[in-house]
Amino acid sequence: MTRTTATHQDLDWLLDGLVDSVAETQNAVLLSDDGLVVSHSRTIDRSDAERLAAICTGQQSLARGVGQLFNGGGVHQVIVELNELWLFIIAAAQGTHLAVIASQEVDAEIMSLAMHNLVQQVGQKLSTPVREFDAFGTGDGQRA
Repeated sequence: MTRTTATHQDLDWLLDGLVDSVAETQNAVLLSDDGLVVSHSRTIDRSDAERLAAICTGQQSLARGVGQLFNGGGVHQVIVELNELWLFIIAAAQGTHLAVIASQEVDAEIMSLAMHNLVQQVGQKLSTPVREFDAFGTGDGQRA
């Protein structure tokens, strides 16, 4: 069974602003710790945003594992450099991460700064509540 959350349209425009303001930025997705899409830029369709969210959750998990194994503490940022793209993932708020895909030509320092500024500007709006499900995976998903 696939579970998704509705996109928070009041956050979509912020992600669109990030994509528009930093040259060579392609897509932005806000995701929960468990890999659900909270919001996404207009430049990525919902199904690709969901796939990206799942990938980013895996990357965050790997980074947390390194931190635990080597006493490195919590994960602040994950950056993956590919031949043609960058993937940036930062902690946005409790239970939330911001992921950005950008071309290889992006200024990584400017991107990182823009992402951190966005997170600071919107603060609590980016938090996602912890969801609880019963043994059958049903429920309203919210903690009482």
